[in-house]
Amino acid sequence: MTPDTLTTLGTQIDEVFLLIGAAILLIELAEVLFKGSHKGRTLAEMAVSASTQIPSILIEIFLLTAAYGLYYILADAFVPWEIPLTWWGIALAAIAADFTYYWEHRIAHEVRLLWTQHAVHHSSRDYNIITGIRFGPLEGVWSLIAHIPLVFLGFSPEMIFFGIIVVLAYQTWIHTEVIGKMGWFDTVMNSPSNHRVHHGSEDKYLDKNYGGITVVWDQLFGTYQAEEETPRYGLKRDFDSRNPLVVWFSEIPGLWRDMRQARTWGEAWRYMMRPPGWRPSADRGE
Repeated sequence: MTPDTLTTLGTQIDEVFLLIGAAILLIELAEVLFKGSHKGRTLAEMAVSASTQIPSILIEIFLLTAAYGLYYILADAFVPWEIPLTWWGIALAAIAADFTYYWEHRIAHEVRLLWTQHAVHHSSRDYNIITGIRFGPLEGVWSLIAHIPLVFLGFSPEMIFFGIIVVLAYQTWIHTEVIGKMGWFDTVMNSPSNHRVHHGSEDKYLDKNYGGITVVWDQLFGTYQAEEETPRYGLKRDFDSRNPLVVWFSEIPGLWRDMRQARTWGEAWRYMMRPPGWRPSADRGE
């Protein structure tokens, strides 16, 4: 297999899940238009979710496209070994990318600076296919950094890109309430039921089910939670805006305010690097 063939395969996989997502979206739109009692609000929520692609695409074009060249630089300068571009190598790359995504995702919940970006994805009170493309403007920067270790394991940049695409493409279809529980499938793979839990704001659902393709990582690391009742979607705090600019940058004012009020530089640093909701009193045991 050649790098070009791998790129084509990744594109085809992405297109398959895009078609599945489009079919689900049509069903969701039909339900909203013919059965929904809050048509205007739901459609507005979909629109603001879609609007987050504007800054994300601009960052992708003007920053990340060039920044991903870092993988090639690191591979050429520091990694004399390479995992062969074979079918088993590609499968290994997908598994490694999914494992990396688990930790990338989990850390984005546990470090407030990263949460300012990922919270955009969680801030909708609705849950539908369009929620799946609701991203913070700079989420791709953290993804780029998180996947650097794969370069040093010997995965070529093309294999890493393939893994990233597959993990993200798979998640297209799980942002929906149209599909219910799926039995044994829910215990192994990420599914609509499992991901609804991840978007829940109830205490028992918070910070659960980080997996991209599989929830095996959640089972292994103690973050799995089955869906018991329909979650209340959105952030833990009261946030329900459909203003695109407010949604894109919803968490940044709060972080900036806390850092300005910090008594020391160390305290300001901890506001950035500790979990959302951290306060200095937590370190003092108060």
